[in-house]
Amino acid sequence: MDAMKRIEFDELRVRVERVLLALELAPERAALSARLTAETDRDGVKTHGVARLPRFARWVREGMINPAAMPERVAEFGAIERWRGNRGPGNLAAYAAMQRAMKIAATHGLGCVALGDTSHWMRAGTFGWQAAEAGFAAMCWTNTLPNLPPWGASTPALGNNPLVVAIPHNACDGSAAPIVLDMAMSQFSYGSLASYATRGVELPVAGGFDAHGKLTRDAKAIEESQRALPIGFWKGSGLSMVLDVLAAMLTGGLATNQLPRDPAKEVGQSQVFLAIAPQSLAAMEELSEIAQRAIDAVHAAEPIEAGNRARYPGEAVLRVRAEAMRLGVAVEDAAWDGFLELEASVSHA
Repeated sequence: MDAMKRIEFDELRVRVERVLLALELAPERAALSARLTAETDRDGVKTHGVARLPRFARWVREGMINPAAMPERVAEFGAIERWRGNRGPGNLAAYAAMQRAMKIAATHGLGCVALGDTSHWMRAGTFGWQAAEAGFAAMCWTNTLPNLPPWGASTPALGNNPLVVAIPHNACDGSAAPIVLDMAMSQFSYGSLASYATRGVELPVAGGFDAHGKLTRDAKAIEESQRALPIGFWKGSGLSMVLDVLAAMLTGGLATNQLPRDPAKEVGQSQVFLAIAPQSLAAMEELSEIAQRAIDAVHAAEPIEAGNRARYPGEAVLRVRAEAMRLGVAVEDAAWDGFLELEASVSHA
């Protein structure tokens, strides 16, 4: 079993906020970023919450991220806007972009914000949940450095370009229970590969190729070969490319082939945030009924293992979230140790 600690949610949020304040984020921005970070771990995405804060702090200290930089609109036409992130904190720029896309959609039915010159947005799914819990459908994606070989090649030329699709849905008690798909274009994100490698645990299915070109479940071997497996083989390879090209076109920013190849210097990404207002066409009750019928069909499918029914995207998050609020947020020991080191370093700075 993985080594974990349980941290009460508000304690985690407050401690992250103190670290971000020490890194010179303004109080309101530090509070929002801390909440988004704590919610990431609360929802079970352990690779992109507190585990990423030491890297974020290093980027701030090295001047690669400006903690005071604010995103700004640089162009607009109809329901689409182009923004520049100015290499500020990526999760804050992404949150602002999705908020703006929803505001545009509330007027036009659709809203799109293309955000260039930004930085890592941490957990991709954050911005799908942000929209869906507000009653909007959403699509958003980002490009990344070259870390995925095109199908038929052995060296990275594409990014694993995370994609999020979110659909609003209310449970029977009226609470938000959206359908949220959050996936990278590789079978496993590099954050997940690093987590498996650190824990010395095999991947559940093959996730890439080793140095000899053989499919493997060894995460460390995939990290070393830089040959992650695209989802759907050639289909994932193609989807990665079109997401990257469209993001660069809409933002006027960098494409994957222009981003630094060193993960320690990965800033300047291009991202797209699309919000849709389905309630402009139908009542939320009707929309939820449509979603519920699809959910029921998934649950009714004959399970491979008795008692282990198929899940819809985002379903596990709701269970993990409820458990975290009841028992405390589960944080891997390695991630917590890294956070404690960061916390100590900023308190003595």
